[in-house]
Amino acid sequence: MLKIQNVKKRFIRVNEKKQKEEFWADKDISFEAKDGTIIGILGPNGAGKTTLLRMIAGILEPTNGSIEFDGLNFKENEIEIKKNLAYLSGNTKIYQTLTTYELLKMCCDFYGVENHLAKKRIEQIATNLEMNSFLYNKIGKLSTGQMQRVNIARCLVHDPKYYILDEATSGLDIISSQIILDFIKKEKERGKTILYSTHYMEEAENICDEVIMIHKGNIIKKGTPESILKDTKTSNLRDAFFKLIEGEQNEK
Repeated sequence: MLKIQNVKKRFIRVNEKKQKEEFWADKDISFEAKDGTIIGILGPNGAGKTTLLRMIAGILEPTNGSIEFDGLNFKENEIEIKKNLAYLSGNTKIYQTLTTYELLKMCCDFYGVENHLAKKRIEQIATNLEMNSFLYNKIGKLSTGQMQRVNIARCLVHDPKYYILDEATSGLDIISSQIILDFIKKEKERGKTILYSTHYMEEAENICDEVIMIHKGNIIKKGTPESILKDTKTSNLRDAFFKLIEGEQNEK
């Protein structure tokens, strides 16, 4: 189980007057993610989603608070935890001159996956993400949707327990998006714990067991999609989100 407790992240930025000021990207974030669940991290651009996921993945250190994986604190067990993590960033670049297979084999080597297991793992992921038709094509020749599937695959070759996926379907066509969403559902059935960040509210309704809505660094609502719709008396998560921030908008 993943446990996030009172996590905050402060940055220093320069304002319009060229003065340094504090900026809190995330403020007192707390939640738990049980094994075999998909947790949606929802909110608009700039809400604090990516900063939160980078802290959970160990790329950024929280200013305050704690992050634990199966009772292990990240600060004291970084190597062990990272062996069980997959982190997909929204802007990761991959080698254009390698074939899909070559990249995945390189990632297997990096994670210490033995050769006989690596071949089997690559074949399995290629089938699940419908990549067999371009497994030996140069990455630079792939479509955007194909490249994103490769990007996801490279994170998963070591068969981690925890998936941290930041905007996995952003900018993709409907077919590529559905392939990825179906794959995520299957991985949940295998007992994987998946944090799925998106600003596509409809996707979250489709695949998430629980949803955490973030706005301006704060959690404004969390629960199952059904409970959030019931509490806000709305028919979809998009309307629920706007209802939750309605008072704030009216104050402007």
